[in-house]
Amino acid sequence: MRRHPHLYEINAWPWLDRMSRAEDRRVTLADVSPAVWDAIAGRGVDCVYLLGVWRRSAVGRLLARTDRALMTEYDRALPGWGMPDVAGSPYSIQAYEPDARMGGWPALDRCREELASRGLRLMLDFVSNHTGFDHEWIRTAPEFFVQGTLDNYRAEPLLYRPIEDPDGSVRFIACGRDPYFPPWTDVAQLNCFNPATREAMTGVLTTIAQHADGVRCDMAMLTLNDVFARTWQDRVDLLWSRPQAEFWPEAIRRAPMTYLAEVYWDRELELQQQGFDFTYDKGFLDRLEHGDPAQLLAHLRSQRGSARLARFIENHDEPRSVAAFGHRVRGAAALTFTLPGLRFFFDGQLEGADMRVPVQLGRGPDNPDRADIRDLYARLLTTIDRPLFHDGTYSVLDVSSANGAATEVIAHGWRLGSQMAVIAVNITARDAEAFVRVADLPDGDAFDLKDQLTGQTYRRTRNDMRRLYVRLHSGDAHVFLVTAA
Repeated sequence: MRRHPHLYEINAWPWLDRMSRAEDRRVTLADVSPAVWDAIAGRGVDCVYLLGVWRRSAVGRLLARTDRALMTEYDRALPGWGMPDVAGSPYSIQAYEPDARMGGWPALDRCREELASRGLRLMLDFVSNHTGFDHEWIRTAPEFFVQGTLDNYRAEPLLYRPIEDPDGSVRFIACGRDPYFPPWTDVAQLNCFNPATREAMTGVLTTIAQHADGVRCDMAMLTLNDVFARTWQDRVDLLWSRPQAEFWPEAIRRAPMTYLAEVYWDRELELQQQGFDFTYDKGFLDRLEHGDPAQLLAHLRSQRGSARLARFIENHDEPRSVAAFGHRVRGAAALTFTLPGLRFFFDGQLEGADMRVPVQLGRGPDNPDRADIRDLYARLLTTIDRPLFHDGTYSVLDVSSANGAATEVIAHGWRLGSQMAVIAVNITARDAEAFVRVADLPDGDAFDLKDQLTGQTYRRTRNDMRRLYVRLHSGDAHVFLVTAA
């Protein structure tokens, strides 16, 4: 893949359902029209992340169909939904085998072949923290899981699920959780300190590596030794001492693929050092939504490992960007996707989808198709597909106030030989103006600045470029390609 690759996430179940209804036939991963793959490849995508291909837990599905809080979410996202529309959580996994709805292993392998023929890679899910309660390990290797006692269950009944063994005895298997939130009652907590559990998890990764080119690792920081110890050691006797080594470095070494970590709590650099190719940059999105330029600028200037951060303004866990940002979505997209790192897009984002659909649903609403959003991404994706934005040198540019007020414009740039790009963004709720200092210019006495988002061209002298004046409406952006006049 390129140094700053483009990843396109697809929620597989509702995506296949949408195509099936449109084509009036049952579409699996083996039956996707070549035109669909061609269209994705034509957008400059390097990797397709298919969410939710694995066989989903029947126990988890029943819980998803009867959870009152989730029902409220279904009502919001898909009025008139029925029980068959609830496929269950893709992160409550019964087995790491493609669900029958996907078409099984042959369909998944055919899908990978179609992507590879277009120069695209395939990424799938891996969950290191938990499984469904009907995973075969519950029956064959219960020691792989965190277990409590009857007293633990009495004290915290929501944290454990009673499981009856064939001999009539009862085990209390812990529900998956992170240390800051209530447990996820549809999943069983793996014991990440048990060497046998680690070996089995690594075996899952080696199997996935035979059928995919990468994995997006759900809540990857929960498997870190200190996080797991903080979450569980005060609650139950784990029977295993804390391992000296972390899980991820050895697992990644034994199952080489591209690894993307969903990670929070400022653990991004740590997981990069343990072998992850890319890690989420959720902190950037949080600051972007808040719209504070000083915080955003400090975030960008302080980052280490920035070329290995995954940049996004939406995904399956986040609100749709057009709903979250409103008119500021133009600036949010321009700023985010001209940064270094993995540029992460979600199916529907490029057309202006405005409804976040719970991942438990296997059918989604009909999405709006906004011409302005289509135009924005058509221009932006064409621009960042250039070698300049992959092989060039990136820098944050200095900005000074044009009117004595606090500087509200953020600017950065790229340089590759004589090629140059300058990006200026106003992410605030107010109009803003500023001077951008553009240094290290190519040879020339004057320069043409063509805004890739509008097609307009501005001519500026070399002296002008040292203090480039920009004025931007709230939420707007310039993405200039700079050439000698």
